[in-house]
Amino acid sequence: MPQSIEHLFANNKAWSERMHAEDPEFFSRLVKQQTPEYLWIGCSDSRVPANQIVGLAPGEIFVHRNIANVVVHTDLNALSVIHYAVEILRVKHILVVGHYGCGGVKAALQDNRTGLTDNWLRHVQDVRDRHVQILQEIEHPDERLDRLCELNVIHQVVNVSQTTILREAWQRGQAVTVHGWCYSLHDGLIRELGIRVNSREAAAEQYRCAVERLR
Repeated sequence: MPQSIEHLFANNKAWSERMHAEDPEFFSRLVKQQTPEYLWIGCSDSRVPANQIVGLAPGEIFVHRNIANVVVHTDLNALSVIHYAVEILRVKHILVVGHYGCGGVKAALQDNRTGLTDNWLRHVQDVRDRHVQILQEIEHPDERLDRLCELNVIHQVVNVSQTTILREAWQRGQAVTVHGWCYSLHDGLIRELGIRVNSREAAAEQYRCAVERLR
């Protein structure tokens, strides 16, 4: 085995032993059930670990991650995760979480060529183009990037809310709310973006109000 990854097995053994010492029943409970109340849809960035950020243990949050936390209606991977979370796990909250300074959003904002990823980031560029006036009014490039990170999250909340999965869940009276958050690497804190959608009808108004707050 290559030397460069052997330490991961040592880390895993140390973690397992520590968890057993702190809670002897931890793994026996974990293997019996998975009953999270939350689905986290976030960025693949290695600096944004879902469980640690919100202080939840394994088994307490269901996670889907991709570059720039995008939800596309043709992405069967994301849709399958959302379907499983809503239909099987019966989560109560879907958390769409971006992060300030996101490299994917930056590439989309600046038209940087990244290769195959350019096709994926076209979705973020659609958000950029829709809000070009808001972005052009921001002089500082870092602040402009952060604003696009926020706008991207808001759009993805609406995309989640418009899936057939959520529409059918709300139609049958299932209580599930979609939230838009943005995480800061600088202080480790999450910012709410003023969008919480708990019905198909609420999505458009929530979107309008959330965007207006960013002006």
